Parts: sequence; C-alpha cells; structure tokens
Amino acid sequence: MRHGAEARPLALGRSLFDHADDLKLQVPSSCGRSGQCHECIVEVKQGSAALSAPSPPEAFLRTPFRLACQAIVRSDGEDIEFAPLRRTPRIVIETSEEGPVDLDPPVVCEGERVMRDGVPIDRYRGALLGLAIDLGTTTVAVDLVDLATGRVLGNAAFENPQRFGGSDVMNRISYDGQAQHRGELQRAVAAEINRAIIDLTERLGVSRLAIYELAIAANSTMRDLFFKLDVQSIGQRPYKSSTEHALLRGERATTAFSVRAKTIGLRVNSKAMAYALPLVASHVGADAAADLLALDLGPEGEGTAMLVDIGTNTEVILRHKGRLIAASCPAGPAFEGGQVTYGMPAYEGAIEAIRFDQAEGRFLYQTIGGTAPIGLCGSGLIDLLATLVRHGRMTAKGVFSPDKRAKDIPVVPEAGITLSREDASNLAQAKAANYCGQFIVLRHAGAQPGNVERLYLAGGFARYVDVENAVLIGLLAPVEPQRVVKVGNASLKGARLALLSARKRRALEDLVRGIEHIELETTPDFFEVFVEGCQFKPMPQTLWPVGRHRSSA
Repeated sequence: MRHGAEARPLALGRSLFDHADDLKLQVPSSCGRSGQCHECIVEVKQGSAALSAPSPPEAFLRTPFRLACQAIVRSDGEDIEFAPLRRTPRIVIETSEEGPVDLDPPVVCEGERVMRDGVPIDRYRGALLGLAIDLGTTTVAVDLVDLATGRVLGNAAFENPQRFGGSDVMNRISYDGQAQHRGELQRAVAAEINRAIIDLTERLGVSRLAIYELAIAANSTMRDLFFKLDVQSIGQRPYKSSTEHALLRGERATTAFSVRAKTIGLRVNSKAMAYALPLVASHVGADAAADLLALDLGPEGEGTAMLVDIGTNTEVILRHKGRLIAASCPAGPAFEGGQVTYGMPAYEGAIEAIRFDQAEGRFLYQTIGGTAPIGLCGSGLIDLLATLVRHGRMTAKGVFSPDKRAKDIPVVPEAGITLSREDASNLAQAKAANYCGQFIVLRHAGAQPGNVERLYLAGGFARYVDVENAVLIGLLAPVEPQRVVKVGNASLKGARLALLSARKRRALEDLVRGIEHIELETTPDFFEVFVEGCQFKPMPQTLWPVGRHRSSA
C-alpha cells in the first residue's frame, strides 16, 4: 500500500480509508464512511485489480476513481498506490498594499442586529463575515473576509474534486447530463468548500454562522454547475448559459444572480446569500468578469491592453481604441497536469523550472518544495519545450532530434520522467488554442502585438511562467517582457471586490454588456491559424489578414 513516497504493508479486508489512516493521510468524509457523502474519492494509480469490485455507492465514478471507504483490499499479490483528490495546490497569499476598498456590502451591522436591505436577518455573533470564491476547473481558492473592514482574514485552496467527471468543462457537462450522475459534481465541490469553511473558521476562532454573504467567480460551466443550473446549453452551439439565453430574450437584465447559500448546500448562516458574478458571453465566464473588476480594465482607459487568463479554458480580453473584445480558448488540461504522461498540477515534487546544461549534457531543474521530482507542472513544461527548441533537440513541428524516430526524450532519467511525441502533440494543441485566441482577437480589433502596451497575465499558473520562453513557443503574443504584468489570481480579487461592494457589482454588470464576443471557430481562417499555432515558434509580429495566410512550409 503506497501513497506518494510512503508505504505500508497490505492488510486484507481493510478499506483504502483504513490504510489512509495508517499513512496519516487526510481523506474527507462526513457520512461515517458509509459511502453516502461521496467525499472520500481517491485515484487508484496502481493495483486496482487487488481491490473489491465497485459497490453501488460508487456507480457514479469511472476508473481509476474509487470511494476510499468502499474499496476493500482482496488480494496482496500486487502493490496498491492511491491518492486522494483533495490535495493542496501551491497558492500565493498576496499582501495587498492597495488604497481603500469601496465598502458597500449588502450586509451591515446596526448595534446588535445584522441587516440586509434594511431588514434584520440575525443577531450579531461577534463578526460580520463573507466568502470570496474562485471556482476553477482545476483548483478552488477561498478568501474569508471581514465585511466591516474589507480585510482578508484567511485563505484556503484545494484541488477541484470534480475531476472524476472529466478534466475539462465539456466532459463535465456531458457527465452532469447523465441522469444517474446529475448533481454529483455540485455536491462534491460544495462538500470541499464546506470543509474549507470549517477549517478556516475553526482556525480563526469565528463562527461559520457569522458568514452572511458569498461572491463566486467561475467560468460559465463551473458557475452554473455550482448553482445547480442545467449546463447542457453551454456544451452546445452557441455555447451559452441558460442565464445568457434569458438575457438575450429580454427576460432578465443581467446574467448575475443571488440565491440562498443553503440551497446550494453551503454550511453558513441560513440567511446568507450567494452572488454569482455575471458572465461575459458563452465560455468567457464570470472569472473573466472578475479579472476585469480586479484590474479596473474598462473601455474608457488609455492605451491598448490585453488580459490573458491561462487555464483549461483560457480567456482573452483586449481593450483597443475604446472597445473591449473577448474570446475563450478551449485549451484543455495539458498545461495543468492532464494529457501529458508526467504532467501534474503545481504540487510538491513538480518540476517548475528547467534548463539544459550543454557542458554536462543534461537537464537541470527546480521542483516545488525542493523535493525529488515526480512530474512537470505547467511552467516546467513551457521551459522544457522552449529549451528543446532553443537547443535544436526538437523542431518547431514537434519532431525530436537528432533521432527523428525517437518516441520520447529522457528528461530526468533517474526518476523515469520523459516527454513523448504524444505529450508534445497534446501540448501543441493546447498552446494553439491560446495562440488562436490572442491572434484572432488582436486582428479583429485591427491591432498588432507591438501595439499592446500592457499584457496582463492572470491566474496562479501564469505567475510562474517564464515570459520569454512562453513567447518563444508561441504560447503568448510577442509582447516585450517589460510590458507583461503578472497579476496573480485576479479572479479571486475580483470576487472579493464584488463581495464587498454592491456598487462594484452593478458597475460590472453594466460593463460586461458592452463587451464584443468573438467565437473563434467561426473565423473564416480559424483552421489555418490553429495549424500555425500548433508549431513551437513565436507568433509573427505582423498578423496576416483574413484569407491571406502566410504559408509556414
């Protein structure tokens, strides 16, 4: 029995949960290990044949995922390796030195009464708290905020446990569309957020019943799944949320809305409300809207600025000559640990930076936590691709050299870490989606990469990206490095601003209605741009016009 580097002898008849106890490995559960809460999901990486067959409570899971309380060891003929889905990603706790926050919270305290819209909703419990949540496809980040002062009291972050339903939004839409699975994804992430709430409030010595307001930023699919809306329309052309369809029919004034937090399963005050930030359009979701709020990026600002929020679904928003133009790029999970043999999220042991030492003829690397390497996270993969191209060990078309027939390249031989041609192909396609978004949005606005005075890189992953390497392989438009600003988790900051100010909410809802949205795949030469983007080379400084593609032969 193994988890990570730790191992214990197998014991027949015991569950993976029992063995997790022996390994002092925290696995969430709130049902007494009866299989009812569906919180103790683990990924069985080796030895699944030595376990009991999946039980009825596990019917919603696909291989290699199991419920730790239901998976019983039946054979000791093979080692078993497993990992819980609830892992803590690297998150930077940012200390802000910004000016005063626009405090206009929906909930205030008057004497010993807590008030919403002039109506008392509770007695004062010693604090007036709110939660700002950035609900990402891969990770979730939470801020516990003092609504009276705007101060962040504590943070939490964890891997999104919905991975059993697929690594990208389209797979999760499909999963949730099956009657036997409906609601499982929502319940899984709500349970983890509840665990974070309990951890935060207990650590800070405050009551979870003092939480009266929540603001949630997420892409369109993650947002609507969390709020128990039907997401099937997001998975079908024209890829719009049911709230966006209602907006276009004139049935509502905004895609933003609020519901009682208890209706989505959150363990906070029974009168607490959860606010869903507005969507921009289609797959350009509330996380992108939150970015705009955090950056104060409106059409009236001076100069050309571009926001790129890199993730499984990358959002691109460009401000140019009084216009805001947006597009979403279905990049997939390759740069976040999926579809790459030794790819992984930014956890301890992930190679985050790598370069090639010509004198020694080997790769030199740095891992998160300084521990032994077990894989490559997104920033490490970007470095690796750029290094291979720079040193002539891989062509722009992803062919390894000098042996063009090689199926893989050793990266860390002593750890067995390699990069295969299939890995490179998956990374090329993920990179091409990002390339297309930036290329087409810039061209649509009549701008060139050199016009971009500020390129804002948002997201935790972007914080660690080597900009020159990202430009070299065509992941980012060729903007001078000094013009690139890494803004961290702007989505979480935007959710926090919306949490604290009703004025900010109204301003954001007005702003998103004026954004032009481009569906990349409807661009006449989309395929040509995508094929060009699949090559590991920089985007041209002068973008070719529609219909006049410069051959890359």
